[in-house]
Amino acid sequence: HRLGHTDTVTYTPFPVAGPAWLVDDTVEYPVQVNGKLRGRITVAADAPQDAVEAAALAEVGVTTPKKIIFVPGKMINVVA
Repeated sequence: HRLGHTDTVTYTPFPVAGPAWLVDDTVEYPVQVNGKLRGRITVAADAPQDAVEAAALAEVGVTTPKKIIFVPGKMINVVA
């Protein structure tokens, strides 16, 4: 009241979050090689699996992996 406001905080409505602000634009993936953490990559949230795998292989420097385990939104594991 001393600052010039006539209403109290008790009776004001709680702010509503907009759905556009609740969505992440990028995702950070930990990249593992044979189960050991070797790096992290940040890609767009809607990036296809092929692009994420290519970025992961470029980060860790593996040229011919035996298998790539990709868990969307969680992690990438490269079996060399």
